[in-house]
Amino acid sequence: MTESDPVSPDHRAFPAVGPAHARAASPDGGRRGTPASRGLGFARETAIIVISALVLSWLIKTLLVQAFFIPSASMSDTLIKDDRVLVSRLVPRVLDIHRGDIVVFKDPGHWLDPTVPKDRGPIGNAVVDGLTAVGLMPQDSGEHLIKRVIGLPGDHVTCCDAEGKIEINGVAITETLYMRPGSIPSQIPFDQVVPSGMLWVMGDNRQDSADSRFHLGDPGGGFVPIDNVVGTAFATVWPFSRATWHRNPAEVFAQVPEP
Repeated sequence: MTESDPVSPDHRAFPAVGPAHARAASPDGGRRGTPASRGLGFARETAIIVISALVLSWLIKTLLVQAFFIPSASMSDTLIKDDRVLVSRLVPRVLDIHRGDIVVFKDPGHWLDPTVPKDRGPIGNAVVDGLTAVGLMPQDSGEHLIKRVIGLPGDHVTCCDAEGKIEINGVAITETLYMRPGSIPSQIPFDQVVPSGMLWVMGDNRQDSADSRFHLGDPGGGFVPIDNVVGTAFATVWPFSRATWHRNPAEVFAQVPEP
């Protein structure tokens, strides 16, 4: 959009009325634009505000925070289907990933079934894509997953010990703090060393989560590349009745030694 020419000041002489200091100046300094020019000025200022807000929103989404839908029950009861969560994009770019973090990550390779995006028509699709791109609508989770980090690079993760618990580097962990009530740590035995640059992830709803355990035979061996991580979920914001912060359950892993 091109800017209109500024309104030229009115240089017509006014007859003197008393001393110069006795005459009050008009609020606009004697300059008055036409209704059309004032309308253009208002439209220009509004456009600048809207564009600035969209750019700021895009920067926040790109660098700091992004919203996501929860597409399934694999993280129940921590997260349930259709929850909206906020994800910090500082992890892993600026901050480290820790055991117990809830991470959103891109599909490492055919973990998800192909999905057909909802067709809202050309205009509707363009609007939704635009609002999503600048962070004003949550990201569709069609090519993303959300799970909890159990094993970091180098960790030896096994299941299950005599008490049915997962062990990390030889130390059993008790996961009742976040695991769905009634779940067991795993119905599938595993014994894996997490490769460099990879993560071992599991859902909180263990008996309804197609996580690392279910992809051991895949080319990636069930591990998630850290490069695929979009960020860590730190809050549920919708619906309001479920709004809460998600802190890292550090106490669960406090006794786990480094690999």
